[in-house]
Amino acid sequence: MHRRARGARVSAPLLKVEGLRKAYPGVVANDDVSFQIMPGEVHALLGENGAGKSTLVKMIYGLVRPDAGRMTLNGASYRPATPHAARASGVAMVFQHFSLFEALDVAENVALGMENPPPQRRLARRIREVSETYGLPLDPTRLVGELSAGERQRVEIVRCLLQDPKLLIMDEPTSVLTPQEVEILFETLRRLQAEGTSILYISHKLEEIRALCDEATILRLGQVVGVCDPKSTSAREMAELMVGSALHTPSRAARPPGEAVLEIGGLSMKSSNPFGTALRDVSLEVRAGEVVGIGGVAGNGQDELLAALSGEARSGAQTVRLNGQPVGNLGPNVRRRLGLLAAPEERLGHAAAPDMTLTENALLTGAVREGLVARGFLKWAAARGFAERIIADFDVRTPGPGNAARALSGGNLQKFVIGREILQRPICLVVNQPTWGVDASAAAAIRQALLDLAEGGAAVLVISQDLDELMEISDRFAALNEGRLSDPRPAQGLSVEEIGLMMGGAHDMEVAHVQG
Repeated sequence: MHRRARGARVSAPLLKVEGLRKAYPGVVANDDVSFQIMPGEVHALLGENGAGKSTLVKMIYGLVRPDAGRMTLNGASYRPATPHAARASGVAMVFQHFSLFEALDVAENVALGMENPPPQRRLARRIREVSETYGLPLDPTRLVGELSAGERQRVEIVRCLLQDPKLLIMDEPTSVLTPQEVEILFETLRRLQAEGTSILYISHKLEEIRALCDEATILRLGQVVGVCDPKSTSAREMAELMVGSALHTPSRAARPPGEAVLEIGGLSMKSSNPFGTALRDVSLEVRAGEVVGIGGVAGNGQDELLAALSGEARSGAQTVRLNGQPVGNLGPNVRRRLGLLAAPEERLGHAAAPDMTLTENALLTGAVREGLVARGFLKWAAARGFAERIIADFDVRTPGPGNAARALSGGNLQKFVIGREILQRPICLVVNQPTWGVDASAAAAIRQALLDLAEGGAAVLVISQDLDELMEISDRFAALNEGRLSDPRPAQGLSVEEIGLMMGGAHDMEVAHVQG
């Protein structure tokens, strides 16, 4: 239950934002942005990639100084120069990318995020008390490297709650959670709301917005274009407000798959990461014209599987076959030449070099299949043309191919990375989290591109924590848990509850019970 009914607001706003503006060379990130958050309100901030959401919350949290405009917090002028100042004023933030040290335990990580941490024993006791009070139980002595993605998020949240915030900003908080973990998180947020804490919630998962939020402010190209009540506005309507046009629904013609293109047989491999997950006897085949979806909570072997298929990790010749040819002992460039391409989850630093331009990043993986090297010389004009084609075909919002990868918003860089691989016409494409942090319109475009690739005869393997995505595009589904892959099953007819159990490592008997 919400602490107060909509329409019954009698108090002053907790946070009032008036006419905020922030410009960078070549782009206005925010232009005359105004909105307000009431005490005890869960307020959604929506917008497509590049709409200005990240810049706006960075100004609220003290990471960026506005060029113009003003903010008030509890009726007083609010202009935080640093995150420290924001936290001192009662504003906390849980980022999309966790800022935790895997080699330290929970209490040590929490202490690093506090201005004046108490002695470790007292802090450990407080962590236990607060985490259990809010339904997020944590053992303060466990190493962060041993925690699941959901447990790591608990560390970030509890670290914020120990500061007793008046406003909690959450950026894409459910991107790596199972459906069951999402429900636990929502219960925690509703409890905080009932106690009077305001929450600014950023997510591309619009059904979550409808279930949780009281009001939504919608940004487009750095400006506020609307405010709505999510509970009485459909997800499609909100998505169309965000993009300013009708939303495309991915589709393709139904046709039987062809012969096996990618075959994985008995793949067992240790992780190169000391906190990673070893793969254990993974077997799967992906056929021409087929999309196979693999679900799993983050940290169950997804990165290791992609590395084994891309060639970054060698697994033995016979464990991976492409069109019947053993490729398990071949490197990435040779596999690319043969038509096996991959796009990893971590876009900045793994899929793309942050300080290199988009042209240079296009060259990094496109050199072989796009013919961007001749007699040892780089063909820069051709590389630039390839980058420009990616930008145009996948609507990447950037001033041009000369921009550095790190200058793009997360969603726009994701579109560039996925587009770069698809435009190379792979016979088999393996992607991990293809639409992570991407707005509804861009996600639909990426999913359609994957479906079009399969319809053209390619084998497509999609690893994702987004179950709606997997159910929308997959022909068959399998779950990865602790490095083991379940037997693939037809995606049509699988319920979210069944999938959640499979991702959590449920036994066949338990899944069968759910089916019954």
